[in-house]
Amino acid sequence: MIRAFLWLLLVTVIWGSTFPIHKVVLTDLQTLPYLFIRFGIAAVLSFLIWKKHSFKYGATLGIILGLAHALQTYGINFTDASKSGFITSLYIPFTPIISYLIEKEKPNFIQWLCFPLSLLGSYMLFGGISGFNFGDFLTFLGAVLFAVHIVLITKFSKVVEETSLLAYQFLFAAIINVSISFNSSWKLGAPIWLTAIYTGIAATIVVNFLQARYQKVIGSNSTVLIFIGEPIFASLFSFIFLGEKFSGLQMIGASIMIGVIILTTFSYRVNKYLKKKLDLKEL
Repeated sequence: MIRAFLWLLLVTVIWGSTFPIHKVVLTDLQTLPYLFIRFGIAAVLSFLIWKKHSFKYGATLGIILGLAHALQTYGINFTDASKSGFITSLYIPFTPIISYLIEKEKPNFIQWLCFPLSLLGSYMLFGGISGFNFGDFLTFLGAVLFAVHIVLITKFSKVVEETSLLAYQFLFAAIINVSISFNSSWKLGAPIWLTAIYTGIAATIVVNFLQARYQKVIGSNSTVLIFIGEPIFASLFSFIFLGEKFSGLQMIGASIMIGVIILTTFSYRVNKYLKKKLDLKEL
């Protein structure tokens, strides 16, 4: 189980590494074509590497993933980046609700404690939120879909082989992004293509494989609490490579989120200890 936690933590490191790259090489008008190329590369490679592919489960995941990215990408045009980041992080509390509805997975006591703490840390890290507009609404819908995507990966990976979930997922995500890119710019230079190759392999194929392999080991609720490491590593890489600074409030928020990740890693052991110590039947 600890190994599963560590591999999923690596997922957040990879995701976090993409943020400063995206900020440097992409413009708003290039984002959807870039996502099409990224998912397209991932789809082609997945079809070549693996022989078995589940159309039903892969297509379902791909439609949800493609719509989530599209809503988040389009929504950020009408709102602030900090607001978009915080609203997107709402997939954290949505995940246990959706996980219970789909898989009947109940959070344990430590996880219940971690969910509000993670939101508090995210609120501080992203600098809060004020007002609510159309872009925020689209981002909100994207956050719900990201939560559904996490839960369905856990569910589907218990039914079919993990690698069979990849190719059609990426293909449908690519189709959705290219279908709404009519106002986009297709003038993509070498930096964007190199970024698409990196993210297509590392942040798409590798990440989704690790999710499918290890989410079912620890469950969706623990997984989503580990994934709060994404904005932490994004901020860290932005600090290292772009010279962006942390405010005092952001440092406190990041510290809370790091604490949540550590507590989540040992949540089952801590919960078991509390049950034994306090002689409680349910926590």
